[in-house]
Amino acid sequence: MKKNRFSKKWLNEHLHDPYVKQAQKDNYRSRAAYKLQEIDQDHRLVRPGQLIVELGSAPGAWSQYLVRRMGCDAAGALRGQVIALDLLPMEPVDGVQFLQGDFREPEVLQQVEALLAGRRADLVLSDMAPNLSGIASADAARVEHLADLALEFAVNWLGDDGALLIKTFHSGYFSQIVTRYKQHFKVVKAIKPKASRERSAEVFVLALHPKPRAQSR
Repeated sequence: MKKNRFSKKWLNEHLHDPYVKQAQKDNYRSRAAYKLQEIDQDHRLVRPGQLIVELGSAPGAWSQYLVRRMGCDAAGALRGQVIALDLLPMEPVDGVQFLQGDFREPEVLQQVEALLAGRRADLVLSDMAPNLSGIASADAARVEHLADLALEFAVNWLGDDGALLIKTFHSGYFSQIVTRYKQHFKVVKAIKPKASRERSAEVFVLALHPKPRAQSR
C-alpha cells in the first residue's frame, strides 16, 4: 500500500510539474533539458562551432537542447559536432552522432576517437545515473564510480580550455568527488538548478579551466 501511495504521489507530482508541461510544449523528451539550459545560461557553456561529447545521453533531451542551442548553417548542417553515448538505445536526434555502448570498452573508444578525428572536446557532459539498490553505502559507491568515469574521460579527451559538467548525487562520497575534480580543474562548482526537484539528491558539478596535465597528477 505504501508503495502504491508513493507511486500515485510521484505520478501526480510529475503530471503537474511545470517543467514537464513545458517540455511537452517545447517537444523535449524530458524535463532534464531545462537543467542544462539553466546552467548553460548562467555559465555560457554551449556555443556554435564546439565539439561536445555527451555521456549517458538517453533519452536525448540534452542532445536536443545542444542542437537547438548550436543551430544549423544555411545548408542545414549543425554548427558544431555532438557525439552522444549511452548503454541504452536512443531515438535519433538530427545532427547528433550517437554511439550505443560502454565507452570503457576499447571498440567503443575507437569509434569515439574516429569521430573526434584528432581533436579534443570543448565540452564533456555526463547525465549518467546509477541503478540504485536502496543500500546507501553501495549506491554511494556507484555514484562515486560514475563521477570518476566522467572525470577520467574528460582528462583524456577534453581540450585545454574545455569544461566538464556532470550530474551526480549528494552522498557520503560527494566531498571526495569534488576534491578529486579540484585536482584536475582550477574551478569546481556544485550547482542545484531550479529545474531539479528540491527533494531530489541530485546535484551538478561544473569543472572549468583544466590544469596542465603535469600539474593535475
